[in-house]
Amino acid sequence: MKKSVFLLSLFCVSLLQTMPALAGEKMTVLLDWFVNPDHAPLFVAKEMGYFENKGLDVELIAPSNPNDPPKLVAAGKADIAVSYQHQHQMQVDQGLPLVRIATLVATPLNSLVVLDNGKINSIKDLKGKTIGYSVGGFETALLNAMLATEGLSLDDVKLVNVNFSLSPSLFTGQADAVIGAFRNFELNQMDIEKRPGKAFLVEEYGVPAYDELILVANKKQLGDAKLRKFVDALEEGVQYLVNHPDKSWKLFVSHGRESLDDELNRRAWKDTLPRFALRPGALDQKRYRRFADFLQKQKIVTKVPQLEEWAVELD
Repeated sequence: MKKSVFLLSLFCVSLLQTMPALAGEKMTVLLDWFVNPDHAPLFVAKEMGYFENKGLDVELIAPSNPNDPPKLVAAGKADIAVSYQHQHQMQVDQGLPLVRIATLVATPLNSLVVLDNGKINSIKDLKGKTIGYSVGGFETALLNAMLATEGLSLDDVKLVNVNFSLSPSLFTGQADAVIGAFRNFELNQMDIEKRPGKAFLVEEYGVPAYDELILVANKKQLGDAKLRKFVDALEEGVQYLVNHPDKSWKLFVSHGRESLDDELNRRAWKDTLPRFALRPGALDQKRYRRFADFLQKQKIVTKVPQLEEWAVELD
């Protein structure tokens, strides 16, 4: 009898060892753009197994069209999308059922950039100059607020759409300044090309501080426990990232992402590191309302709903 029990125990142990591990609950996260250091906390959390430890099987996908991710989440085609605070506000204004659940990059990255050796040394010097932009609406609203700090308006400058060719438009003289340049990328790119730039930071010239990159989910899914698990795992990823930046970099440029290991991305990694949200799930309600009111004042959105309708701190 004892021998039978022993053999049965051995069989059960052997069976458990040969059985595949239970698959985690699948989650699809759509990025806002191609993979870059702005997404570091997500990839560190995945590579370190923090999502898996929470019972989640997370797939991170770079979109073919950067405008699609929030719309796909709104349509129930994905769980989470990386978005921008202003973009989220605009899409909520358009009626999309989206809610901010976490933050990736907790400070503005946007800036107005000029050539460092040029004649523009202050916002006041922009009068009569040509300013390039990529996306109308929000970028021109930022510029409008910055100009207002020196008693200027959009009527005092010439705007030209440079179609995301920001630093090249400065190099060729197509524009005297550009709005929409990310300080962790464009400035480094310009420096690498030995045409250094100078940045005027939007939050220092009349624009309320805001979160650059956020995570949004479908309002109907807020009761799903996997969202809180995801945010908790993300926080573990951020903690590891800031504690071990060099090891995290090696994780980031591994497993098929080796092409990211270049000078631009290494510089951007260093510059972005202090800007990640250390408590990604936390929500500063007053800050969010203040920026929403700014967007309404700049006529980027028509109304500002109650905060809990578009930004939450998950239970």
